[in-house]
Amino acid sequence: MRQSLRTTVLDRIDRAILARLQEHGRIPNSELAAHVHLSESACLRRVKAMEEAGIISGYTAILDPASCGRPESVFVQVTLEKQTEPYLRAFEEALATCPQVMECYLMSGDSDYLLRVVVAGAADYEALHNRILTRLPGVARVHSSFTLRTVMKRTALPLADVVTVGGD
Repeated sequence: MRQSLRTTVLDRIDRAILARLQEHGRIPNSELAAHVHLSESACLRRVKAMEEAGIISGYTAILDPASCGRPESVFVQVTLEKQTEPYLRAFEEALATCPQVMECYLMSGDSDYLLRVVVAGAADYEALHNRILTRLPGVARVHSSFTLRTVMKRTALPLADVVTVGGD
């Protein structure tokens, strides 16, 4: 269970551990400890402390979308009829049940939400658009943009200048 984040000072070794885990999430603790020049027990204590503090929120495999039959990314701007809490909550709860939605951001500006969805192609997106996205609670407008190609995609956060992590 994730504890409430408290202010945590990340030193050079913590940042090195986090950087290596972002590159190689399945690295054995013995190799991680050797990489950051710590004993295995000290390294494991640091990793566990960062997990408990919520700095490390989990571990995952990164899959190739094309190999999984979803080679296309579509960015979708959604505008709701109203921006009241009940409308936002109903939209977000319904959206959470759509597995093609990989990311969702509440936005400022012209649209209320920005989504990234993965699809097999234009026909697959058309079905998703017609059967799901436009039928979500409170949706007034949907604007879609297909990606032409991915120029850059990162999964690792920059850590060189991280000193503290604030809490909630």
